[in-house]
Amino acid sequence: MSEQIIGPASHYFYSQRLKLHYVDWGNEDRPLAILVHGGRDHCRNWDWVAMELRGHFHLIAPDLRGHGDSDWSIGGSYSMIDYVLDLAQLMNAAASGPAILIGHSLGGAVVLQYAGAFPERVRAVVAIEGLGPPPSMIVEKTAHERMRTWIEEMQALARRKGREYPTLDAALHRMREANPHLSVEQARHLTVHGVRRNENGAFSWKFDNYVHATSPYLFNLKDASEIWSQIGSPCLLIRGDESQWAGDPEGDGRLAFFRAAESIVIRGAGHWVHHDRLAEFIRAVRGFLKVQAP
Repeated sequence: MSEQIIGPASHYFYSQRLKLHYVDWGNEDRPLAILVHGGRDHCRNWDWVAMELRGHFHLIAPDLRGHGDSDWSIGGSYSMIDYVLDLAQLMNAAASGPAILIGHSLGGAVVLQYAGAFPERVRAVVAIEGLGPPPSMIVEKTAHERMRTWIEEMQALARRKGREYPTLDAALHRMREANPHLSVEQARHLTVHGVRRNENGAFSWKFDNYVHATSPYLFNLKDASEIWSQIGSPCLLIRGDESQWAGDPEGDGRLAFFRAAESIVIRGAGHWVHHDRLAEFIRAVRGFLKVQAP
C-alpha cells in the first residue's frame, strides 16, 4: 500500500505542554473529518479508510498522547479527560467550523465525549465500539480498591521494560496474533508505522507502557449517559459481531441515551471493524454521511 500512494503530511500541535502529532490528507476545501485511533494504536491505522474517503473530506488523524509519534505524558498518567482535551486542542488548531468525528475503541469514546461536551463543534459522529464494555461486564469496586489497584499498576509499570523484537517480522507476527483478520500486507503496514528501532537494533512499539494503567476515577454509566445525551449531531455506532467487548447498545439500553443514533453490526468483523471488513465499513459510513462512492 505505502508504495502505491502518496502518504499524508505530518504536523504537530500542543496540549498540556506535550507536542502531539497528526497527519493531514489534504483537500482543505472539503468538510473536515477527524479520525481518532484506539488504545496502543497510531494514526496510520486509518490509512485504508483515508484512501476511501479523502476525495470527500479533509481528513486529519492524530496520534493520541503516549501513542505513535506524539509525546509521552509527563509522569505517565493517561485518562479520558486528557485525551478529550487533546482533541479539543486539535480542533482549536485545525478546525474553523464543526467537524465530523470518527473514532475506534478508545478513540470512539473520546469523540463521543467531546461531542457531548461541545455539541456545536460536531457535525456527525461515527464510533466503532466506543461505548466501553456493556453494563453486564462492569465489575463495581470501591474507591479505595480502585486507588490501591491503580497505584500498584503504576509501580509495576515503573519496573516493566518495554518488549523488544529482534526483527520487524517478529513484531509483525505479534501484530497478527492480536488480530488474526489482518492480512500480511495490512500487518506489515501497521507494524512499520507502529514501531521504532532502538539503539541496540531491536524494535519496540511506539506507545508508552503506562497507557496500560486504568484510572481509579471510573467514567461510570451515569456520567457517560449524561454526556451522550448532550450530543446534538447524528451518531452511527458500529460493532463487529465477533468482538468480545462491544455488547449490544440497543439491547442493553445504552442506545436510548442518544438523541439521534443508530447502531449497526458488521458481520465477520472483530474489534477492529475498519480493518476486518473495510468495504462494509466504508459503505456504512458513506451511507450515514450521505456521500457517493466514486
